[in-house]
Amino acid sequence: MTVQRLAVSVIIAGTLALGGCGAAVAKRAADREAVAEASYPPTGRLLRVDGRSIHAHVEGHGPDLVLIHGASGSTRDFTFSFVDRMKGRYRVIAFDRPGLGWSEPLGAEGTSPLVQADLLRKAAAQLGVHRPVVLGHSYGGAVALAWGLRDPGGTAAIVTVSGAAMPWPGGLGPVYAMTASGLGQRALVPLVSAFVSEARADRVVAQIFAPQTPPAGYSEYFGVGLSLRRDTFRENTRQVNGLKPHLRLMQAHYPRLPMPVEILHGDADTIVPHHIHAEPLAKLVPGATLTILPGIGHMPHHSAPDAVAAAIDRAAHRAGLR
Repeated sequence: MTVQRLAVSVIIAGTLALGGCGAAVAKRAADREAVAEASYPPTGRLLRVDGRSIHAHVEGHGPDLVLIHGASGSTRDFTFSFVDRMKGRYRVIAFDRPGLGWSEPLGAEGTSPLVQADLLRKAAAQLGVHRPVVLGHSYGGAVALAWGLRDPGGTAAIVTVSGAAMPWPGGLGPVYAMTASGLGQRALVPLVSAFVSEARADRVVAQIFAPQTPPAGYSEYFGVGLSLRRDTFRENTRQVNGLKPHLRLMQAHYPRLPMPVEILHGDADTIVPHHIHAEPLAKLVPGATLTILPGIGHMPHHSAPDAVAAAIDRAAHRAGLR
């Protein structure tokens, strides 16, 4: 999911008029961050990896299944319900990507899915993960593909769900450009963190699920406040704005992926369109199986969880894990 659209809501609401009250804005943002962190603590373990803290939520028994969330997300996107669905037949390891949720950032190099994948593989090694099925949603799809590119022999299979895989035409639009600018980083991000309302946040979540609706209780469980923390918001903006050049480099290597790859994508996804990402990826990867989900938007693991679970099972079977 993404919270950049919240910046537009803030501008429309006129909160930019508060830009001159820098100290007051910073105080309010800090107070809201403290509430969010107290309300949504880590649900798993904090691992030390290359001097950084990486959050891993682990449940279940069976072959290893790694889950990697999308932009502005956290493990809570998966632990809301999907981990419960899979933990009866897999050991499920959900990671917070670097700089998001409860994982610490990587710095300037953190915009690379390859570098993110390297760090998460080291975290997985600490947990004894062996030949995992690696699933990535949205931005996490790029990290899952990077995982396979970095460790082709040790990755049993890859599943992308609404995955960002290919360089897209054009830019990301004015909102990402605005929040990535120096002024946006200094002024707009704190305003969003300090003043966006729960009602506006809920409307953005609904837009991300469209044309489906969020499951009851999802927004309350997910904790948008974690994504709205100033440092998290800035890091997410850097990662998303920096993604396309890395995908341009990665796509040349997709034909070398030796493992089974399951690609799931809704044909109603307007955030990461299937015709730009899923269909070209399926043509490049020799072991790819493409499943297009009619009428499904950007969140199939909530809107069509049986289809996602079936893709994981197919991947595991094709890899000889089940």
